[in-house]
Amino acid sequence: MSIPTEPIGSIPRPVQLIEAGQDLAAGRITDGDYARLADAAVRLTVEELEATGSPVITDGEQGKPSFATYPLAGLEMLASDGVVIPFADGHTRQLPRLTAGPFRYARHADGYLERALRYAHVPVKQPVIAASALSLIYPPGGIDGYPREAFLADLVREAAADIRGALDSGAHSVQIDFTEGRLAVKLDPTGQLLASFIDLNNQVLAQFSPEERQRIGVHTCPGGDQDSTHSADADYAALLPGLFSLNAGTFYIQLASEPDRPRVLRTIAEHARPGQRIFVGVIDPIDPHIETAGQVRDRVLEAAIHIEPGRLGTCDDCGFAPFGDDTSTSRQTAFAKIRARVEGTQLAASKLGL
Repeated sequence: MSIPTEPIGSIPRPVQLIEAGQDLAAGRITDGDYARLADAAVRLTVEELEATGSPVITDGEQGKPSFATYPLAGLEMLASDGVVIPFADGHTRQLPRLTAGPFRYARHADGYLERALRYAHVPVKQPVIAASALSLIYPPGGIDGYPREAFLADLVREAAADIRGALDSGAHSVQIDFTEGRLAVKLDPTGQLLASFIDLNNQVLAQFSPEERQRIGVHTCPGGDQDSTHSADADYAALLPGLFSLNAGTFYIQLASEPDRPRVLRTIAEHARPGQRIFVGVIDPIDPHIETAGQVRDRVLEAAIHIEPGRLGTCDDCGFAPFGDDTSTSRQTAFAKIRARVEGTQLAASKLGL
């Protein structure tokens, strides 16, 4: 396909897998029992994603408890009373709080990737969580004997190892999920929090060669959980200039659900650096309406007015179920939307003569 198209990451989990996750947390089943069900869900999801015609897929994040907390699953030095993230509809998500150091990932993304690669017949992209998101688990009051500076050094090393492992294990590309970027704009209008997040993530990216960074992308969106967002009211214009200072080769940008897409596209065109490929969101995962291929085509053509078609790609705005217990979107709807993205992108490419 002359205009590349990719999913962002998560697909709603089968009900059996969601229930198994609850049973695992309660100690009613073993890790092995859960792993077998997760493996079956990955195999089914890979088959269904490939059936949409998507030229690049993910594992649907079937085995992850959430897109953000998979490195922490099983880590002992955590308390449950960490940072609370409120969503527009009133529900919240809460991160754990680190209680002791040194910090190490309990699980790396290459384990998920290797499972997907066993079943895939097309390239597989591996999403990873940004170091900036995990930086929020360090308590504001500090940890005795483990200063914040030491934590951040450990975090940068672990986040880089997470990306490195995925690249070395055969990922088509690695996508850094940076949903906290737009949230930072909302929480701190001065821009200092966003600047600190960007600096931390650039420290991770500095561990890779320019050629490797062309295989590393950054995803931004205002959150997407239980059909709600946490920062859609934050001005994109305050995020995008800083976003493109991240030293990554690709950017996946939520756009379908934006009320003023042309304004965002003009801002992208102004601030994206040469050589950075821009994947624009053409599917809104939290809208129950299934987009048509024609709607997708028109969104791509709209983007091509502002972004050179040769550096343009398409994606979904965000994952369909970033948290493992989210049942607000059905698998049937998710795959229908993905199929529309693939077909609409093809139509746009043909219209553009690509």
